[in-house]
Amino acid sequence: MKKALIIGAAGFVGGYLINELRSAGWEVCATCLANEKIDEECSVRVLDIMDREATEQLIAQEAPDVIYHLAAQSSVSVSWKRPQLTAEINVVGSINVLEAVRGCEKKIRLILIGSGEEYGFIREGACPLSEEEPLRPGNIYAATKACQGMLGEIYARAYKMDIIMVRAFNHSGPKQAPLFVISDFCSQIAKLEKQDGAAEMSVGNLSARRDFTDVRDVVRAYRLLAEKGVSGRTYNVGRGKAVPIQYILDTALSMAHKQIEVKQDPARMRASDIPVIEPDVSLINRDTGWKAEISMEQTIGDMLDYWRGQENS
Repeated sequence: MKKALIIGAAGFVGGYLINELRSAGWEVCATCLANEKIDEECSVRVLDIMDREATEQLIAQEAPDVIYHLAAQSSVSVSWKRPQLTAEINVVGSINVLEAVRGCEKKIRLILIGSGEEYGFIREGACPLSEEEPLRPGNIYAATKACQGMLGEIYARAYKMDIIMVRAFNHSGPKQAPLFVISDFCSQIAKLEKQDGAAEMSVGNLSARRDFTDVRDVVRAYRLLAEKGVSGRTYNVGRGKAVPIQYILDTALSMAHKQIEVKQDPARMRASDIPVIEPDVSLINRDTGWKAEISMEQTIGDMLDYWRGQENS
């Protein structure tokens, strides 16, 4: 039985990854901060990756076959307000993990989770974005994730370590916080369905086209990369097909139990919205056979049901 250690598993993706690995027969140990909790069934350890010694000790004690490094400050808006904190966690914290794995007697496969945000200001005609596309990060979070990926490549080359870098594009599913667009739409609709009288929801830019993948597909990609990914490579993880935000809104509204009016809210408009972000996902498909299987309609339907459940609880 293979053993995975998931560092930073208390977030949205962590719980899904625990379930995906366990259902595939893996033994799983997951870490979280002292003020966080993990509901899924697995062994849980408290770890702050800023503590270098504790990181080294835990990795040596657990001696996993694969480590997923999910711990990060992953909010773009927080990265503008707290750049030092973001760099400390995402860069120095990642170095602590890299060093701990390097110092381990056992050969461990390390999977560093980065972001499609790393591509940043995309040149015209660049989509679909291949992994070879130059990175031009447009915010501090993206810059720190690009740095993490570069460090991963350097450690893999210099120390012959088994490291895989991931650039994950937008992923959604039940339990995601309403800071994210699909969750935002679905939570607003679920609230409005419970209210009497006329219903109106607020939206931002609907013309931007983005790539969305169901989180359950994304964690399957992460498992397959552990099993079949090629060491030293960087992989895009996404659907490979961008859709306008308008399409997501229309789909969600078509599933609503009442008529809802839509108004554009200037406060929700982002100044620097890039018109299209779409990854080329042929590399992960070629190396592992993975492609997204859950339809956007199913994701949106499941998320609406989740938020309806929250409204009724």
